[in-house]
Amino acid sequence: MTTQLIECIPNFSEARRPEVIDQIVAAINSVEGASLLDRSSDLDHNRTVLTFAGSPAAVEEAAFRAIKTASELIDLDVHTGAHPRIGATDVCPFVPLSNASMDDCIAIAQRLGQRVGSELNIPVYLYEAAATRPERINLENIRKGQYEGLKAEVESNPQRKPDFGPSKLPKAGATVIGARNPLIAFNVYLTTDDVDIAKKIAKAVRQSSGGLRYVKGLGLLVDGRAQVSMNLTNFRETPIARVVEFIRREAQRYGVAIHHSELVGLIPQEALVDAAVWYTQLDQFDKEQVLETRLFSADRRATTDDQMSSALRPPSFIDELAAPTPTPGGGSAGAYAGAMGAALVVMVAGLTIGKKKYAEVEAEMQAIRVIAESLRQELTQSVDDDAASFEVLMATFKLPKDTDEQKAARNAAIIQATLNAAHIPLHVAEDAVKVMELALKCAQHANLNAISDSMSGFAMSRAALTAAGYNVKINVNSLEDKSAGEKMLKELAALEKEADKLEKEIREIMQSRGGI
Repeated sequence: MTTQLIECIPNFSEARRPEVIDQIVAAINSVEGASLLDRSSDLDHNRTVLTFAGSPAAVEEAAFRAIKTASELIDLDVHTGAHPRIGATDVCPFVPLSNASMDDCIAIAQRLGQRVGSELNIPVYLYEAAATRPERINLENIRKGQYEGLKAEVESNPQRKPDFGPSKLPKAGATVIGARNPLIAFNVYLTTDDVDIAKKIAKAVRQSSGGLRYVKGLGLLVDGRAQVSMNLTNFRETPIARVVEFIRREAQRYGVAIHHSELVGLIPQEALVDAAVWYTQLDQFDKEQVLETRLFSADRRATTDDQMSSALRPPSFIDELAAPTPTPGGGSAGAYAGAMGAALVVMVAGLTIGKKKYAEVEAEMQAIRVIAESLRQELTQSVDDDAASFEVLMATFKLPKDTDEQKAARNAAIIQATLNAAHIPLHVAEDAVKVMELALKCAQHANLNAISDSMSGFAMSRAALTAAGYNVKINVNSLEDKSAGEKMLKELAALEKEADKLEKEIREIMQSRGGI
């Protein structure tokens, strides 16, 4: 059977509340056969782009659940951000990947649009290849006036009547659904904070005002730096290198330069190879000279449908930890270590239960397994909670501080976010000590054949406590007034003292039971 693969890249009007995006991601992951490939959030744009792929049916269902979750959690009446938007799920395009056609994606867009309109009462506009009107092919036309402008016109202007759903905007706004070819979301930052220069360059580069074909662009001010924000809709006809050099020359006209650029979401490998070939002037280059391309070609001949599905699996936590991004970091790693420790305790208790030799301790092991499993789930959740708390803390430093009132509100928000960022690792430390206590009991009474696993669980939990402690201390010590965190530091000190005591006990047990 030939596997069909469809990609979906929904854009959500939220980035400053990572817990909201977590729930949207969970909705996508709840669909078997849909694999999340990328998650990219921009705090200034207050926008998150998710990329997932899978079979047509799985992708369609995952998109619906994501749109439904976003509509319940995002209120456009209070949303602010640098990026234009008309809805909680602002845009939801489908892209054919493998053994799928544009017609397949158009059919998905039409079915999903009808379902979102009827079941969620959200106005839906079809765009790009799925558009029902010529003027709706371009997203900019549909999004004209943004949420506020559409809200004022949708009930009275026939030209703004949606393709599906009511002619009235709920707090979740409207959603634009469509089918298109691969698109590259590409931003270029300039060595200036003059947003007018970015706007002039964006006007020069975008197709709609006489620039490069297949380029859409806006000039924005992002994190204190002028940005040319673009969508490249056909990288084969207008290569990314040509766009960069065009912007570089335009910037020179105004006495500025390119500071750096960034991708939002994923990019086809071919686009990067083309850019490398252009800049290195490899005139005789053959794409089969790329090592990974040659390896993939060889693997593809032996790839089964199951192997193709495996290739779409999302990156592991270890992959994410190794990425050059602030989150997840040490706090999340500590929680992950604690979860591993708890998992080992669950395993050891399970290996003891039902064994005649350990009948006397079966009731104790049953209780240990239940408690350890609960701790495992808590610590697993703390992995995401720690990363989310740091994202929130970073967002508070970007709050306005132009007036005394704004400064006071910003300072209060920073203090509260810092205390929350310390509270989460403190909770991890508490859970870690509980796991250590359970691991000690397992080392003392559980299946002797698994005593090294009990010790490993203890070691993982001890490491979790150490990592969590570093994060509690760094956050509390960053406060000008440390009195607010004194209680946390005292609780941490007590936990570390208890851990030292437990470590001494388990060493004695190992010497008597395991001979280590």
